[in-house]
Amino acid sequence: MENMDLKISQSVKMEKITNIASKLGLSEEEIELYGNYKAKINLSVMEKFKDNEDGKVILVTAINPTPAGEGKSTTTVGLGQAFNKIGKNAIIALREPSFGPVMGIKGGAAGGGYAQVVPMEDLNLHFTGDIHAITTANNAVSALIDNHIHQGNTLNIDPRRITWKRALDMNDRALRQVIVGLGGIGNSLPREDGFNISVASEIMAVLCLAKDLMDLKERVKRIVIGYTYDRKIVTIGNLEAEGAVALILKDAIKPNLVQTLENTPALVHGGPFANIAHGCNSIIATNMGRKLADYVITEAGFGADLGAEKFLDIKTKQAGFTPSAVVIVATIRALKMHGGMSKKELEEENVEALKSGLENLEKHIETIQAFGLPYVVAINKFPTDTAKEIHALDVFLEENNHPHSLSEVWEKGGDGAVDLANKLLKEIDTKENNFKRMYEDEDSLDVKIEKIATKVYGASGVEWTTAAKKDLRKYKREGWDHLGVCMAKTQYSLTDNPKILGRPKDFTITIRELRPSIGAGFIAALTGDVMTMPGLPKVPAANHMDIDKDGNIEGLF
Repeated sequence: MENMDLKISQSVKMEKITNIASKLGLSEEEIELYGNYKAKINLSVMEKFKDNEDGKVILVTAINPTPAGEGKSTTTVGLGQAFNKIGKNAIIALREPSFGPVMGIKGGAAGGGYAQVVPMEDLNLHFTGDIHAITTANNAVSALIDNHIHQGNTLNIDPRRITWKRALDMNDRALRQVIVGLGGIGNSLPREDGFNISVASEIMAVLCLAKDLMDLKERVKRIVIGYTYDRKIVTIGNLEAEGAVALILKDAIKPNLVQTLENTPALVHGGPFANIAHGCNSIIATNMGRKLADYVITEAGFGADLGAEKFLDIKTKQAGFTPSAVVIVATIRALKMHGGMSKKELEEENVEALKSGLENLEKHIETIQAFGLPYVVAINKFPTDTAKEIHALDVFLEENNHPHSLSEVWEKGGDGAVDLANKLLKEIDTKENNFKRMYEDEDSLDVKIEKIATKVYGASGVEWTTAAKKDLRKYKREGWDHLGVCMAKTQYSLTDNPKILGRPKDFTITIRELRPSIGAGFIAALTGDVMTMPGLPKVPAANHMDIDKDGNIEGLF
């Protein structure tokens, strides 16, 4: 199937990106070309289209992911194509793929089959350089910190309490903890340091949550990089580095315009992970999409317990919009894994395992209902799904009055989601939208975290390590209680243990550490053993990638 995805993406003729831009009402002066099929859009278009009515935002989320695959991005792309098939003016808004997953487990991240964003190779390999710019900006801050200490340390920074880490857009476990400054006096002061993957950098979060370049600069200024010897906060603003960081990001802040295989416009911009960051594409791209189209089809990383929660609790609040509906993607294959089957058994029909795994889907539906939003369940069809399995799932959804649709976008492109698109429009038009966030601004940080753990994950409560309790007291003293919460948790389970699938009961979530992301406007809460620098698997996807003398690429999916 992976080779088929690649062949399909390379077989379809793309339109020139100038034509795609023109359909959106953009002039050539308002876009910056990166070859024939990619462009950046100048932020000035927001002023040009400011009087346009805001388009409706539809969020695509999913059950907890498994190695069997859910196809959330594929569904997002296919749904955007389907909206245009039925005569609706729609645009897609996605995140940019990170090198870490591309070279690690996932391979490419641009959809699949006949529901892909193209040019696929460019999307997965450097694209327009946004993540490289974020990496450079992050590491410029690190260089300025160490230089400041080396040059006399007038800010009185305590090298033992520097919280800012360097960044690399690659899964590299060897860099989680390092020593820098070795080699003598001329090489700065030796100290402990470490690397985050670039998409977990607060610079990425700030880029994706900023409203414009000046907002980005002000957010960068507030980022905490460490503490002084007398334990006072030190920020990037104290280093007088916010201007340099904003300068490095002057082009990266502009949304990228590409297209799908059916020439539906797609804004691909920003890429924070959802298990260790907030998991949403940029506010700038989403709000721009709302001005350029009547419907914006977007996604948030992993399951509804992570990406959707952060989209609804963090992004919509900071962006200032209410989503119109949610799509919850599930596959029969993944549900059977949640029901106890191993990946190698999935080709076999097993209705009982499917029924057992439905508890996971049910929990995510309940979460979206708790947010008060209309929804449709999209069953992403695989060739191995049997008639009995499809019937059993259909019966469950019918008996529980869950709107649903069989999605066949991998095989049929936009035509495979026409029913899904029509059912979404019906839900938007006929169901009440009672959107409310999971917690209130005035809730304390511990209450916010407990509400997410109990209401979204289904936990019985929260356990705090001694270090996390200390962080909680410190952050309350700093006046950060009003900020949102960004949970760092495994994507594979509703718990903080990746091996526990399905819908577990009577479990607790362990908060081991809190980290301030003041520029982003939230506090990150680390649970279980989640890492902000992932590692590569035993056989990385990179081992199967190649390019021939004519530039033909293999293994990128």
